[in-house]
Amino acid sequence: MPVRRRRSTALAAAVATAAALGATVLVTAGATTATAAEVPLKDYELTWGIKQTYRNYVGMFGTFTTSGGATQAAGNGAFTFVDGTGTYDTTGHTVDLAFKGGLVSKSAAHGFEVTLTDVRFDSKAGEITADIKKVDTSAGAPKTTEGDDVPLATVAVTRAMKDMATTLTAEAGEYLGSASYAGAAGDPLTVVQKTPPSTPPASPSPSTSQTQTQEPSPSASQTAPTEKPETESPAPTSTKTAGASPSASATEAATKGEIADGTLGWGVKQTFRAYVTGPVAKGRVTVSGGATQAAGNGAFTFKDATGTYDTDADKLTASFQGAVNFKGHETNGTYGLDLTLSSLKATLDGGSGKLSADVNSLGTLTKGVVLADLKAKSADLTAEKDVITVDDVAATLTAAGAKAFGDFYPAGTALDTVDLSVALSDDAQLPDGGSSGTTGGTGGSAGGSTGGTGGTGGAASTIGGTGTTTGGSTGGGSLATTGSDIPGPALAGAAGVAVAIGAGAVYASRKRRTP
Repeated sequence: MPVRRRRSTALAAAVATAAALGATVLVTAGATTATAAEVPLKDYELTWGIKQTYRNYVGMFGTFTTSGGATQAAGNGAFTFVDGTGTYDTTGHTVDLAFKGGLVSKSAAHGFEVTLTDVRFDSKAGEITADIKKVDTSAGAPKTTEGDDVPLATVAVTRAMKDMATTLTAEAGEYLGSASYAGAAGDPLTVVQKTPPSTPPASPSPSTSQTQTQEPSPSASQTAPTEKPETESPAPTSTKTAGASPSASATEAATKGEIADGTLGWGVKQTFRAYVTGPVAKGRVTVSGGATQAAGNGAFTFKDATGTYDTDADKLTASFQGAVNFKGHETNGTYGLDLTLSSLKATLDGGSGKLSADVNSLGTLTKGVVLADLKAKSADLTAEKDVITVDDVAATLTAAGAKAFGDFYPAGTALDTVDLSVALSDDAQLPDGGSSGTTGGTGGSAGGSTGGTGGTGGAASTIGGTGTTTGGSTGGGSLATTGSDIPGPALAGAAGVAVAIGAGAVYASRKRRTP
């Protein structure tokens, strides 16, 4: 039988008392019941990542799936829930909003599936809630736990409602799998209105003035209810309009020819970088041959592009200099993980393409491995000031790429997005790609040892060390404070068996249960 857990009786009583005193009434069943001090709201969006270490944990061997209009940002980023409706209390300057969209966090390897729906934000209570269903299959027979309006985090509410600090609750730890989450800092929360207010009439009227004084802009403080709340005006659209007109340089540039220079920005996969430098692999990441790495175990930049372009046909082929090496699981001077990617090459044709590289794993070199399928946001290739820039290109791991990583990730896994910039002439100015080298940061997570400084040319930059960020797992869908951003049981076997990533050895231990 499913176990359904709700808020405590004391909390329910407090909510009922607040309602009796005139607290904001939530929209239900598509109808708004509002007092004289409440104004209906609609078209709001809520963006929250829950907690980055939780996303790392799930993303390592599991998946996030959104539905009902909800989305997830690229690179295993934050989640956005849509079509927020509710009310604004003009007396207390508070909002109460309910959002559409669902989120499923699932890992078959660890035996859990967590579903979030009916996400809500109440600025008066200062909290985020959701309906949650958790299915735990780690012990064999599925065990289901459900809860309605489960408080996931408290919120430090601000007037702008942007990047508000959050603190996870004990209930969040219970459903997400780690008691250590209780009281831990969550990801920042942003609540914005997607559709800007309609343009006011040319001649001001009393009704217009009244509407302006009732626009929601909640404050954490309720000490000055008669003060007119400050609101933020929608961002001007003039820059987008101006950008639609091609510059003189763009119209005069040749439509096809040889690439003069260029950069490729790619992080491979954030969770993989964290794993390599974390407390299990205890490894390091090294760039060489002119490649650089962003501080804090960040993404890589490969440079000195050569190739061809054809803007009429929307085709691009570019090869880049530089290499990155991932090394870990050292035992008596021998590494179970020693993977180098070099000679990266990106192709685009009508918005679709491939990302390939030479792969050297444990001394075995395979050239031209197609690591990922690429999909740009637009099929068009446009030159501005003799530079073609294509950012946030989606990259999906291929079967050949999965084999290159020793089946560490299955084919179809979303990798970090790719940023491309190529110069069509020697005088063209590329966007800042860190051509002078970047400084290495800490190794993957807090507490890691400081990395070296990457130089130009063939100088190497190393980032390594062990991490201490809360994460890990004890199996059965539960996280333990093992000091890792990556789930412990999924990787625990790696310390005892040399995980031959890139050598084609399947990481079989990730499916075994820890006693």
